[in-house]
Amino acid sequence: MATTTSHELKPAAAAKPMTPPSNGAIATPGTMRALVKHHAGPGLQLVANRPIPAIGPRDVLIRVKKAGICGTDRHIWEWDHWAAGRIPVGIVTGHEFVGVIEKVGSAVTKFAPGLRVSAEGHICSGTDYNARTGNAHIARDTRILGVDCDGVFAEYVSVPEENVWPVHPSIPDHIAAVLDPLGNAVHTVMAANVSAKTVLITGVGIIGLMAVTVAKAAGASRIFVTDVDEQRLKLAKKLGASEAWKATDPNWIDKIRALTRGDGPDVLLEMSGHMGAIDDGFKALRMGGTAALLGIPSRAISFDLSSHVIFKGATVLGINGRRMFETWYQMEELLLSGRLQLDEIVTHQIPLADFAKGFGLMQSGEGIKIVMNVAE
Repeated sequence: MATTTSHELKPAAAAKPMTPPSNGAIATPGTMRALVKHHAGPGLQLVANRPIPAIGPRDVLIRVKKAGICGTDRHIWEWDHWAAGRIPVGIVTGHEFVGVIEKVGSAVTKFAPGLRVSAEGHICSGTDYNARTGNAHIARDTRILGVDCDGVFAEYVSVPEENVWPVHPSIPDHIAAVLDPLGNAVHTVMAANVSAKTVLITGVGIIGLMAVTVAKAAGASRIFVTDVDEQRLKLAKKLGASEAWKATDPNWIDKIRALTRGDGPDVLLEMSGHMGAIDDGFKALRMGGTAALLGIPSRAISFDLSSHVIFKGATVLGINGRRMFETWYQMEELLLSGRLQLDEIVTHQIPLADFAKGFGLMQSGEGIKIVMNVAE
């Protein structure tokens, strides 16, 4: 999910052990290791006695092999303003993973134990307007793994059959574990229709870097990026960016206009959620351009709607998660094409027990995408 949770703030509360099984769930014997948001403050706690999730007739119990740490997990770890208003204490966190089906409910017909899978982390009943018209990722009753119900930083997770995604044999585990954030990047890029267009990406964190390689594969003519991290700017160029500028460079907007006929880029992909980056991105965007916004500010921001959108004639797209399941088909095909470069984005693989090290690597900037080996 990364930085894509655009749901309204609601008070954090002590949570029951929450899994998303269907009605008639049956308890699964045994306990497991899990990372739990144990208190309303920074950090997570590794426990060894969490009950294995129950499954209902239409649910699938998955034994988690690998799980990715994302920006949302970092928000929860640091317990920032967003997390404090959104995350229930007591929840098992995490939503990016690959695993193997351990058990299926009595009414499951599509899958069987032993299949390697991932899953879409947005769970809904499928009955509201959006869910029934192809937009289930923004359904009114959506719950998110690791945010609203128990997630995947655990040895087992339960998800509805409809959310399970079989992983192609050609996709290795460390990549399959990060299909969720890759889907965010693919959704953002595809929604903005970047083919044969100049593209500006503001913020090349995990998903921003993924967006560079996705935009290149999708036929963007030239890709420009901004960030405050020199190493990530260098990696963005290695992945396909034509130019990369420090966001603190006061002249970068003039530079990008000089390279785009004086107009500015055709497309803005805003991945940072930083108020200054959002403002600068819209300033740089050409008149009549398209902005796809994925980054989530940590709190409400001030925004010049008149200049940036109305008088500019800009098309603005709010991007939340992945389209279910159009985006999953798209990213599988992109991966099988061999045109995506992701190995350098997945910088570390560590045991689950070293979770604190993983979050530290993210915070220091030394690590980009951290994958935890849960099965070890």
